[in-house]
Amino acid sequence: MAPTYDFPGDDLIATQQELDQVRADLTAPYKRLQYSIELMEYWQRPEGYWLATSRAYPVSPAWSEQEQQEVAVSRERERDLTEVLLTHAFWSEVPEPERLDACSRLRHAPEREDGEGQETA
Repeated sequence: MAPTYDFPGDDLIATQQELDQVRADLTAPYKRLQYSIELMEYWQRPEGYWLATSRAYPVSPAWSEQEQQEVAVSRERERDLTEVLLTHAFWSEVPEPERLDACSRLRHAPEREDGEGQETA
């Protein structure tokens, strides 16, 4: 049977949930914005590359200051939350060989608390 972990819900699980939300929020600007932060002229990848995707890239207008700030704030928050998760005292209580499994279970702990992903009897 796989080990279970008693994650500190008030801070560790809450931090994981907030990190998940920040990452979800970051996908919206990435999908909405152009591929380049700075102004990029039209360019075409030379022949001979193994990628089968389009070789032509349209002009990419630069991101506005507000768009850059929005992404920068979210990325900084993502880094801060990741640091809190990685340096949490809980990890010193988990035997080293089990830490990867515990980390994986933490990522899915919010789903289990909400009842998602659980089998019903």
